[in-house]
Amino acid sequence: MDSTANAAELIELARATLPLAAAEAWIGLLRPAVGLRRADAGESTVGQLGGTPALPIGVEWPRSRAGQPLGFIASIDLGRIPVSALDVPLPADGTLLLFYRDPSEDPYEAFWIGDPEPDEQPPAGHVVFVPAGTETTPRTEPGATVYPEVPLAGDLIATGPRRGHPALDQAVDGLPEQDRKFVTQTTPRVEFWDELSRRSRIPGHRLGGYAHAWQEPVELEATWMRLGKALPNSDPALQSEAQHWTLLVQIDSDNEAEMMWFGSLYWAMRRDDIAATRFDAATFIFQVS
Repeated sequence: MDSTANAAELIELARATLPLAAAEAWIGLLRPAVGLRRADAGESTVGQLGGTPALPIGVEWPRSRAGQPLGFIASIDLGRIPVSALDVPLPADGTLLLFYRDPSEDPYEAFWIGDPEPDEQPPAGHVVFVPAGTETTPRTEPGATVYPEVPLAGDLIATGPRRGHPALDQAVDGLPEQDRKFVTQTTPRVEFWDELSRRSRIPGHRLGGYAHAWQEPVELEATWMRLGKALPNSDPALQSEAQHWTLLVQIDSDNEAEMMWFGSLYWAMRRDDIAATRFDAATFIFQVS
């Protein structure tokens, strides 16, 4: 895997386009992630998009609450990734299996956001963690979408928070208003954010770090789901809870894997749940690009 070479580029961009104090605040929040991309021929792989998952013996195929089978989206072998280089408390080995029901099959479930009413269904995304050494078998499921298999390689990359992220708002809270508005207000057009978006790699599959969110930061959306979306962004309870959440995995639309949902899939978790390998506690979020 490459080092986080893009960190130098991000630092240079921030210092060239933001007031110095705002730039240093943003730079201080950079976090490592593993960028996932199609593996070149002969290159070591860390997982795959699509194909057939190897599920543990006796584990049922993940389904929505309506009973519909989810499609297999990706597997990530943590034993092939330097998880110690990340700031997420992932186990050193084992495999993450990601499942999702495509919006073309069930638009209501796929686009749902917020706390469900008693008669509503939550979003159809799920994580299965397979500890190293677990006996597994490759499986398919009638009714579940099968996507073409795409082998994945991984690169260590640097990621920074997007505008509106609670960590960024907190970091610039004490700056003069003139500096703070460059990273908190959406009204002025800021070269930094435009250029940052332009440089973002699409598809932007990644493990850990910050999400490339199309709408609100995923940590806030996950917190809304936990506490209730009626809370305003400025609510201290919302901001406090959001600090405990982090991106686990982001999977974008991907032509090669025939995954075309015109947006991104995100699985976010509380750090204490990750440390305890409670991956069934992951919160699924879908955002339209």
